[in-house]
Amino acid sequence: MPYVVTKECNQCDACVAGCESGAAQQGPDKNTIDITLCIECGICAANCPFQVIVFEEEAGTWAAP
Repeated sequence: MPYVVTKECNQCDACVAGCESGAAQQGPDKNTIDITLCIECGICAANCPFQVIVFEEEAGTWAAP
């Protein structure tokens, strides 16, 4: 199940800096996760100080991606 960055992202880049596969990337309005590169290790979610990186399935339960 892929991770997604929700709209609450403030682009602190903690996820980008810690991503081993290069899947977490800076976007124009929020950071994104390229699901073709993501190895689902969870480092991006663990590094996010705002807890806005969640499993895709969980994103719909509290915030739209």
